[in-house]
Amino acid sequence: MEYFVAAANERSFTGAARALNVSVPAVARLVGALEQRLGVALFERTVQGLTLTADGVNYLAVCRPLMEQLDAADEALRGGALRPRGTLVLGTSPILSQHSILPALPAFHARHPDIHIDIRNIDRVTAPEASTAEVLVLYGWPKQPGMVHRHLADTRLLICAAPQYWEKHGVPVSPRDLAHHQCLLFRDHEGTVIDYWEHERDGQVEAVAVNGWLVSSHRDVILDAVIAGQGVARFTDLSIRDPLRMGLLVPVLTDWQTRQSPPINLLYRSNQRRLPRVRLFIEFLTDLFQRLEDERGPELAQQLAAEEPHWYRRRHSRASATPAAAARRASRAG
Repeated sequence: MEYFVAAANERSFTGAARALNVSVPAVARLVGALEQRLGVALFERTVQGLTLTADGVNYLAVCRPLMEQLDAADEALRGGALRPRGTLVLGTSPILSQHSILPALPAFHARHPDIHIDIRNIDRVTAPEASTAEVLVLYGWPKQPGMVHRHLADTRLLICAAPQYWEKHGVPVSPRDLAHHQCLLFRDHEGTVIDYWEHERDGQVEAVAVNGWLVSSHRDVILDAVIAGQGVARFTDLSIRDPLRMGLLVPVLTDWQTRQSPPINLLYRSNQRRLPRVRLFIEFLTDLFQRLEDERGPELAQQLAAEEPHWYRRRHSRASATPAAAARRASRAG
């Protein structure tokens, strides 16, 4: 069963062998013996790797919690309740891992040296790799039945550019002025270009369809271009604390609240919280993001509820192309 679960998690016998520190033939042989004993095929084998069959999906749903219970029992017998151990698999985006979680990990490791952390690049709960993670930390509005969902932190989307850009092109005094600037745009993991920026102040809503010379799915590409003075962009405040502190980026329109700033979420399966390493890491993440929120200056405090954007579920190539965005532009024109 352990070899089957590992092969399902890694989607290959090679990955399972590496995770279990055994040979590839040993994994293939034992999984094959399990399939023969059950009388069903658990995997479809292709050159791209392993894919669970319908029987395999059902069997994994039964095996995974059993393996977690066995892991918890093993940890308790080894004194794990006093000194937790094992590998914690964290699924999160590079932005969250690099700018929020990684700087605090040495302190967690110092307290729990026998817990190893395996960080995997996962930016949405529906990604195939998400099932391999014990804990997910994700931006946005994820909905996944069967998982515990906890709010970790709010964010504030900041409109930023380099000092030399504002000096050359002028500082916008209202969100509408952004239509006349080079706004560098991020394409999200579903392929939508986020070119519709909404703001609110004292009950007044201003939304603008922005454009610019650069679009990228890689946030650091946008960040490097903005720091180089090549345009304006939106970033979550927790991801640009260092450039702000160093004066490389200057936020504007901070008297306007950004609508639809993506919250930061924690997701995990309820039965996994019984594992000491998972429980301790959840506590660590909760404390970490509370501290990051507390360090935010009052001028950047997010006051609006983090509404799910109208384009989030019904995908278009551009956020400004959704019917809701078009209707809002038409109502303002009228």
